Amino acid sequence: MALRRIFQKTSITSGCALCAAVLRLKHTLPDLPYDYNALEPHISAEIMELHYSKHHATYVNNLNMAEEKLDAAKATNDASAIIALAPALKFNGGGHINHSIFWETLAPATGQCASGELLAAIERDFGSLDNMKAKLSGSSVAVQGSGWGWLGYNKEENRLQIAACANQDPLQATTGLIPLFGIDVWEHAYYLQYKNVRPDYVKAIYNVVNWDKVAERFTKAQQ
Repeated sequence: MALRRIFQKTSITSGCALCAAVLRLKHTLPDLPYDYNALEPHISAEIMELHYSKHHATYVNNLNMAEEKLDAAKATNDASAIIALAPALKFNGGGHINHSIFWETLAPATGQCASGELLAAIERDFGSLDNMKAKLSGSSVAVQGSGWGWLGYNKEENRLQIAACANQDPLQATTGLIPLFGIDVWEHAYYLQYKNVRPDYVKAIYNVVNWDKVAERFTKAQQ
């Protein structure tokens, strides 16, 4: 009887822990590390508020709903439903991943620039910081429709690379590159301020790059 009580107590405790774990694993909107107006005049407060609190929040909510449907489909071994959920998981999961990186690699304009090991790698692989910016800008501006331009790290070849991804396709899952810094070229990221002049937005965003965070991501990517 004592053993049964212990087992029941353990099972209940484990079950509660599992429930708590499930709740903790639910995707949430990350904290924005600055105020909405902190990136002005380069990115307006209006754009930041809509982009973060509406667009990113929608990706998070839709990702959670897609994962709940995926769990239900797996529980019933519904292979057709599992396959049908792949586009929603990719789109909303990518949107959450991409935007989480985007917010943390931006910061109020301080005049800071790439330095140290990151700058050395940029100069090795692109010749100069300006050359890297030109290549990343060109790739970002050239995205047809919506997508992202990326500075990524190729771990197998130990070098930095520029890449572009359509829609919300996540860089690492799509190309194998580890994302260091991305430029969101969906119109919701700039249209209210820059209208249809994407090159002006892409040029302006370099004024608010958090190069310290990009360098931190580069260090982690090499580990």
